[in-house]
Amino acid sequence: MLVSPSLLSADFLQLGDAVRMLNAHADLIHLDLMDGVLVPNLSFGFSVTDAVSREAAIPLDAHLMTIHPWEWFPHLAKKGAAYISFHLEAAGADAAKHLASLRAMGVKAGLAIDPDVPVQKLFPYIGSADFFLIMSVYAGFGGQRFIPESLERIAALKAELARRGDRAMIEVDGGVSAANAKELREAGADILVAGSAVFGAPDPAAVIRSLKSA
Repeated sequence: MLVSPSLLSADFLQLGDAVRMLNAHADLIHLDLMDGVLVPNLSFGFSVTDAVSREAAIPLDAHLMTIHPWEWFPHLAKKGAAYISFHLEAAGADAAKHLASLRAMGVKAGLAIDPDVPVQKLFPYIGSADFFLIMSVYAGFGGQRFIPESLERIAALKAELARRGDRAMIEVDGGVSAANAKELREAGADILVAGSAVFGAPDPAAVIRSLKSA
C-alpha cells in the first residue's frame, strides 16, 4: 500500500525538513490545494508547491479542492506533479474531458468526491481515470474524524473496478491512521493520505511505516 502524507499538517516553519523526511520514508507527497470557494478554507498556492517540487525526490500527489481545477493543471504538471486529482463536484459534466487533459500531460488523472456524493457517481469514469479519491471526511478541514461508512464506499468502488477489469487505484483521504489502515486496505484502498496522524506523531517515520505495512 502506498502512503501519501499531507503536507498541510506539517509545520510550515520546517517545511523543508518535512519534505526531506517524506523523501526518505513515504511513497508520495500529498498537496492539498484549496481556493476558499469549493471548500471554505485556503491552503497554499504555487509559491509553496514550486518550493516543495524543488526539494521533493518522490512523486507529488496534488489534490485540487478548487472551483476551476483545470486552470491549475498545466503549472502543476510542469512542476512535476505525478498525480493530480480534482473534484467531480467542481467539474460536473466536463470531468471526462479534464481527466483526458491530465493524461495528455503525462499525469496520473484522479477524480475525487466528498462523503455526501454517491460513490456510484464515479462509475461512469472508470476507464477514464487512473485513480479515484474517496474523501472519508469533508474536504477542506484537517483533523476531522474518519467517517466509517467510507469503508462501504471504497468496497463498492473496488468491486465495480474488479467487475470491469479496471486497474485504477483507490486513494483515501481523511481521518486515516494506523488504527484504521488495515480496514481500509481490506476494503480496497491502494493509497492512504494521512496528515495529522503522521505530522502530529512523535515519530512520523514510524507512523508511515505502520501505514505501509497495514
